[in-house]
Amino acid sequence: MSLSRSNQKDAYHLILEAIDVGVYKPGDRLVESDLAERFGVSRTPIREALQRLETQSLLERDGRSLIVASLDHNQMAELYVVRSELEGLAARLAARHATREEVAVLQDMVQADDALIDSPSELAKANRRFHEQIHLASHNRYLVQQLNLVHRTMALMATTSLAAEGRGEIAQGEHRAIVDAIAHRDEDAAGKALKDHISIAFMTRLKQDASGRTGE
Repeated sequence: MSLSRSNQKDAYHLILEAIDVGVYKPGDRLVESDLAERFGVSRTPIREALQRLETQSLLERDGRSLIVASLDHNQMAELYVVRSELEGLAARLAARHATREEVAVLQDMVQADDALIDSPSELAKANRRFHEQIHLASHNRYLVQQLNLVHRTMALMATTSLAAEGRGEIAQGEHRAIVDAIAHRDEDAAGKALKDHISIAFMTRLKQDASGRTGE
């Protein structure tokens, strides 16, 4: 039983990570046999993992096949509303509860990520780590669980807003303002800075989508 659970957990996280890093993009079909061969896992845990991902709405049916789900305009807007509120709360709680060491880690992350401004894909990975660090610094396990779900769903967006021209440098400045507010234990400023950060990211993504529709 424990081995089966372990295999299922491994298969689930392997597929989830592949979606998260863009190996499988919205609309891509996921085939049990292909996944089992790719990840070196038997088809039973792959099948169970796919069922779990479908239940979480990360996969959807296309006839008899399962494909990576995509978000329409309304779903994306709804997701950003929830993300803004939860992330803002995480920043407020981090300003209240973060240890001195956790604040130092956030400061170090911002400084290190400055070197990735010209690499949107690497900066996007660093961005996820930065936000996850704030979530952990909130010291609220239930909030972290909800934010994990939100960030899993964010993987269904085919592009990163950090790919927009100039967005990486601006986002880094926003990250710095968030961490400064947390370091100064200013809950209101931290919450506002992070919500503003999410709002600007959402507007950037809307502009990206509008640009992609040009000429269609």
